[in-house]
Amino acid sequence: MRNQTLNISTSPHLKKGVTTDVIMKNVVYALIPATAFSIYVFGLSALFTIGMSVTSCVLTEHFLCKWSDKDSTINDYSAVITGVLLGLTLPPIFPLWMTFMGGVIAIGLGKYLFGGLGFNVFNPALVGRAVLQAAFPVAITTWYPALMQDRFTSVASSIYTLPFMQPLFDGASGATPLSAFKFDHISAETTDLMFGFVSGSTGETCAIAIVLGGLYLIYRGMMNWKIPASILTSAFLFSGMLYLYNPELYPTPWFILFSGGLLLGAFFMATDMVGSPITNLGVIIYGCFIGILVVIIRIWGGLPEGVMYAILLGNALAPQLDRVIQPRVYGTSKLSKS
Repeated sequence: MRNQTLNISTSPHLKKGVTTDVIMKNVVYALIPATAFSIYVFGLSALFTIGMSVTSCVLTEHFLCKWSDKDSTINDYSAVITGVLLGLTLPPIFPLWMTFMGGVIAIGLGKYLFGGLGFNVFNPALVGRAVLQAAFPVAITTWYPALMQDRFTSVASSIYTLPFMQPLFDGASGATPLSAFKFDHISAETTDLMFGFVSGSTGETCAIAIVLGGLYLIYRGMMNWKIPASILTSAFLFSGMLYLYNPELYPTPWFILFSGGLLLGAFFMATDMVGSPITNLGVIIYGCFIGILVVIIRIWGGLPEGVMYAILLGNALAPQLDRVIQPRVYGTSKLSKS
């Protein structure tokens, strides 16, 4: 009889050789459909906005690494993802100098200040967006209609606004579906919301493209599917109960699901591995908290959109969930404190 050796080791136990840069690169791939469709809908203005956001984030990360005598980390694609996500949360006619500032804030304040990748408490792209909304509330809530005929031959004049100057917006403007419903009680067609033929941020585009990108990451095992599932399910059920209670006052759950940045936030921002809980129960509570809070802000809050604040508050809640909800160590009793 042969002697066999059982090797016992402590965690982590690596199951496959997937590195950080490979995961981040796949996230970039998953964002390509939504990004490409946003450029199709809003044209050169969206292209410049997203391009400036990515450039700002990459340059800021490279500069901060060199300034602190560290190797540059721009090759892990995390700064690229932050730039793309930040660009997708901004209006397509947002002034470029403000977009550049948002990238600097997202990387410097939202990521580097906490110690870099893996240590950030909040989603960096949303940190940049939150500061921009506080600093430039008019510019960040000025929208442009989708599918303008000259979107590939001209750029909105506000894009070229000089730093610290007041932007001049073109005459054409369009309210987002969320603001139209909140202030005028006008509901957009579900089909238009699904395909993204509406005004809004560059990322409020084709719901199908966003979902396909998220499903790709879930299939590759690079996203915790429980997070978007719990967010979308809780938002759908809570808004559905309100709609059944008074359909004349509250929007349909499909409107809540497909409007604004809920899908983008659920699949690509709330799923940040650093800012989300690690336990199964914690993940579900985290997702339900975000989904219900989005509906509360949209219905009763002063702003038409609440995804950004809901996810940031969810990020703040995540460490507490990990602390309170801890799985029992194998081999110990439920009463054990060790």
